[in-house]
Order: sequence, then C-alpha cells, then structure tokens
Amino acid sequence: MSLRDANVVIIETSRTHIRAVLGLHELLKTPSVEFHARVGLRKSGEGNNGEASSSSKPTAQVNDYLVGLQLDEALAGPDAQDIEVSWPFLTGEVTNWVQAEALWKHVLFTHLQRKRTVNESPVLITLPSPTPSRTLYERTCQIFFERFNVPAFAILDRPLAQLYAANSLSGVVVDIGEDLTEITPINEGVLVHSAKLQTRVGTRMCRHYLAHLLKGNSSVMQTLFPGGAADQAQVHSTLLRLADYLVYAGLIKPPSSGEAAPPPEDEGVTDIAAVVVAGREKAVIESGMKKKLNAKASAAEQARAREIEALDLATVEFEGREITVGKERHRFCEPIFDPAVVDKLGLERFGSGAGEWVGRGEEGLPPLKAEGRKVEALQDAVGRAVGQADTDMRQYLWQGLFVTGDVTRFVKGIGVSLQSRLSPFIASSGLDTDIQPRTIRVLNVPEYYAEYRETGNGYSAFLGSSIVAKIIFNDHNAKNYLSKADYTAKGPHGIIEMSPSLL
Repeated sequence: MSLRDANVVIIETSRTHIRAVLGLHELLKTPSVEFHARVGLRKSGEGNNGEASSSSKPTAQVNDYLVGLQLDEALAGPDAQDIEVSWPFLTGEVTNWVQAEALWKHVLFTHLQRKRTVNESPVLITLPSPTPSRTLYERTCQIFFERFNVPAFAILDRPLAQLYAANSLSGVVVDIGEDLTEITPINEGVLVHSAKLQTRVGTRMCRHYLAHLLKGNSSVMQTLFPGGAADQAQVHSTLLRLADYLVYAGLIKPPSSGEAAPPPEDEGVTDIAAVVVAGREKAVIESGMKKKLNAKASAAEQARAREIEALDLATVEFEGREITVGKERHRFCEPIFDPAVVDKLGLERFGSGAGEWVGRGEEGLPPLKAEGRKVEALQDAVGRAVGQADTDMRQYLWQGLFVTGDVTRFVKGIGVSLQSRLSPFIASSGLDTDIQPRTIRVLNVPEYYAEYRETGNGYSAFLGSSIVAKIIFNDHNAKNYLSKADYTAKGPHGIIEMSPSLL
C-alpha cells in the first residue's frame, strides 16, 4: 500500500503538551495543533457525551473526558471546582490509558479531522517515557490500530528525535521541562540507558524565582501596585504573569561566561542572494532603518540611548501598564545552574505549604513534592551522566551537547551557558591521551529548516519525528514501521521488531 506524505500524522507527546501536524511537506512544518496533555472529568452531573458521569477513574470512558479547548472553557467557567484535572503523562509513564486514548483521539478526530472508518493516515508518535518498556510500546500500538484504525504506525524515542533534529547520532540531550530536566546520552543512535539521569530543576522554579526578584524592583512594584498590595498571593501571581511575559517576549538571556561577542554592525549588503537564503532580509532592513534613525538623532538622544543600552533596560506593555525592568530579568536561569539560590529563599515562598515547590497554580499542574535531598545543579548532573558512560564513548558524547525544552524557544543560549560550566568535567577526566575529550561542542537545530528558524531548539522532538517519518514511510523495504497487515499477522508485539527507534 502506498503511504502518501500528505496523509502522514506526527504526534509529539511530552509530559505536559501534545503537538501534532497532518502532512509532510517539502519544508517541514511546525505543529499545527498544540494543547496541554491534560483531561478533565466532572465530579458530578453529565459527562462529555451528555450522560451521567462518575468521578471514579476506573469506570470513566473515553468520551466522559473534557480535552483541549472544551476543558479550558470549563475551567474558566463558574463550575471549575467541579472538574477533576489529570495529567496522564506527567510522570513520564502512562498512568491512565483511557485518559491517554482520550487525548490522542482528540488530536486525530477533532483537530486533524480524520475518519476512523476510512483512516488513511499513518502515524508516528513520540512518548515521554525515560525508560520505554515493551508494554508501553505494545499498548500504544494496540490503541492506534484497534481504536483509531490507522494504516501504519511507528514509535520513536523522544531523545532520539531531538538529537536527529540537530543532524547528529551521538551526543547528550538535555531536555529542560517544567519540574524535571532529563539527561540522555546517545551513542550512534542508541540510547545509553545506564547513563540516563534526571535532576529536579526546571522552568517552574525559574519563573517563581524571577517573580521574587521582580518584587525587589521598586519601579515595577510602584507601577503594578500604586496603592500598595496587602495580598501577597495576588502580588506573586501578578509577578508570575510578568515573568512569563518577559520570557515569551524573548527578553531573557541566560547567565554565561562563555557567550560569543555580539556580531558587528552590517557594513552593507554585498550578496543579496545569500541574505535571502539565510532568511536575514528582515534583520538587514531593520538594521538599515536603525542606522538612519541614529544619524538623525540629536546628541542628547544618542547619549540617552547609550545609557539605556548600558543599563540593559527593557520597557514593555503589560496588562495596560508600561513597565521598565532591568538586568534582574537575566537571572531567570540561575536556579538551573545553582539551585541553592532557591533554597536560600525557602520552599514555602513558592508553594502552598512546606515541602512543595509550588501549589496548584495558574498552570494547573499538581504540586511538586520536595524529596528532602539536595537538588543537583544541571552542569553536575550532565557531568555525572557522561561519567557513567563507557570511557571510550565520552569524547563522542561531549561533541554533541544539545539543550532543548520549551524554554529554549524563547531563551536562546542556554547551551552555551551550560557549556562554559562543564569545562571542569573535561579537565578532570584523567583519561589517556587518545580518548581524552578536549572540547565540548554545542548543537542547535540548523538554520536551513526555515520553518523552525525562530523556534530555537524547543520543537526539536517534533522536527526530528518529521524527518524520520519522511524517511521510513517512503522506504517500504526497511520495515521501520508496522503496517496493518503486519499487525494482523503479529499483533501488538510487532512494534518491537519494526520501530524507527531501532534504526
């Protein structure tokens, strides 16, 4: 059977989000579908199908769950307290298969408008599991063939997809999430399971840390709360939204001692074709306009501009107010590299009670419990992960340091920042000269993926999945996917033998 690129579906399943797209094009597209990987169930009253529902999870059916926009609207309504929210992938494993099926069904049949009776869309999916098992593969495969009637199916390990996006087969994938950062060494396209690590640092603690720093900025506080604010929870919630705004606006730089010097100003465009191919025409036009404006500016205006540039101030429009923030915004990533800065403030500052980083906040995620042990800094965890790999493998791992995660879409340069902090692990390895790692090379998504040029490394898992899908679904002899005929003959176990993760 011929599998057309236009019908291929890519589904990226992470701990907190689901992303998808229909069709593979000459220029690989970014996700057309993106929503939180959560479901809602009404504790009383009617379910999603109009029938009486029960809050008892074992008896809930797929159609009882609210998903996507329907769930968002319900949580914003007056009956939000009557909805029980679950995140079936949050632990990295599938904690409830009915909820997982509800999410995947919503993607295929609601967003992508596939028809179960005549489903002609092969599916490639990535899963968030740090240690994928045969049971996970087989159960997922069974759902897609028997419940969704797909003509072909493939599973790709998420870290492999991320590294493939950087055009590499060996390296260390550092995936920064909300509450956890997963570190996965990969050698020649094979996961080094014995060296995989997690550290309990993530963007959520960074957001709350930046909110605390902004609270110390008197200009910000006077602008947001001119009459003062007695409710500290309201203050922190508002500052959290401001912190998110600064991140999404791309106004954050990670602290680094190894960043390259800023590029010199353009002296003029000599090769227009090269500029267009590189996608820099907009930047060149803006640079030329900036030069013209600077030439017309008075001496006082130029002095003021230089002063603002030195202070690194940024003025933003936030919730109807004009707010100016300073260099403290660049300390957003500090907790990743030095978790002690958060410990000094006390856990209770960020949570609803002792022992929690944060309570059930605006992001709707359940609280993360502290485990009573020291949180490991990112650079220490990466160094320890590589140190657990075989000695002759380490030099190849260090040649592919790839930092990804949603935060890398907006905060550029975290990889370089991490690279500068990993130098001591190279110097102290004490290996023989032939296998002694000498440098650490930072990888990024290449710029020739035009659709991904402005997204940093944040969509790397999705890009890598699209690349693999374009290869395997057009190579019918290699059998790196499971067809419906194969599934009929071998059952769910067939996915173990026919998986692109085994490339």
